[in-house]
Amino acid sequence: MRSLDSARAVCDRYHPGLLKALDAIPFTEREALDSPALGLFRSHGGVGLLVPAEFGGFGADPVEAVRVQRALGAASPSVAAGVTMHHFTVSMLYALAQGPGRLAPAQLQLLHRAVPDQILMASGWAEGRSQQNIFTPSVAAEPVAGGYRLNGAKKPCSLARSMQLLTASIAVPGPGGSPELALALVPADAPGLSVHPFWGTDVLAASESEEVRLSDVFVPDDMVIRTTDDDPHRVDDLQAAGVIWFEMLISAGYTGAAAALAEVVLGRERGGAAERAAVVVAAESAFALLEGCARAVRDGDLDSEQAMAQVLVARYAAQDALARASELSLELLGGVDFIRHREHSMLAASVRPLVFHPPGRVSTAEALVGYFAGGPLAL
Repeated sequence: MRSLDSARAVCDRYHPGLLKALDAIPFTEREALDSPALGLFRSHGGVGLLVPAEFGGFGADPVEAVRVQRALGAASPSVAAGVTMHHFTVSMLYALAQGPGRLAPAQLQLLHRAVPDQILMASGWAEGRSQQNIFTPSVAAEPVAGGYRLNGAKKPCSLARSMQLLTASIAVPGPGGSPELALALVPADAPGLSVHPFWGTDVLAASESEEVRLSDVFVPDDMVIRTTDDDPHRVDDLQAAGVIWFEMLISAGYTGAAAALAEVVLGRERGGAAERAAVVVAAESAFALLEGCARAVRDGDLDSEQAMAQVLVARYAAQDALARASELSLELLGGVDFIRHREHSMLAASVRPLVFHPPGRVSTAEALVGYFAGGPLAL
């Protein structure tokens, strides 16, 4: 399919040989729990896609990033879903690194090591809880001498077995004792951090979305990012960048899975031209919405509130369009194909989990209505 080939070309430019290496693995093995796919992502330079050039990365812009995600989603929906958590985390951390004095020396040193050491970052935010704010802390933080002691669990947590770093949202005492949001950077080999089976479905199994438990995990002060008197908007900036990037990247991966299925329909000339066109229109419109948001973000056409509103609209519209595209694709491919080609039903099933990622449509309805009626976007 022409647009999917274009996305593949972008992916090949940043990660030469990755798509070919993934394609060499049978699809069912590629998407299985013990898949080597995430290892291939790391070995082909996937970690550095959004890392700025001054930190040793590729510095891909938002348009290129969503195209790479689409190509990955077509090859392996699990990889696209899993690595969204890495890219989403990278987008937040390096956005803060652009301002002088916004990160501690130890934090900057870590960011400079990310590409040379191929540090894959998992996200301990609210992934998988469909009606919860993506930034609601899931880990308790107790102040202790020199830092914080963390307790809690993140489930599911994508990249659980392949990560080198966990970024966890925590609540820390602010001025006056009231809790405020902060971000802890936790090495995957920290004493007290453990990974446990959680994912109970074959769909997206290779994303390694397991349970990560933290039991009295110590994190030093210089590995916690929080607001300061001279930078009171630091965590607000973190949240805004995170929402925008997360929604663009997670949605783009799912558009790839739907496009891969549409590509089979076109290649086999299933159904009439009007039916095939309906599949293409649904699949292409979903990605066009996301690519439009990515272009506006890249070109600075939107402030952060406008960008968050637009990307949420694009994501929710994409949910509906991708469901139509995948369901019609399966129908046109027919019952015998459904029986004999498991990968096609797996691709269709891999499209649906987009509805479960936070923030859910119901939880943002009032905020979006208020925003488009002229008020602030209060997520």
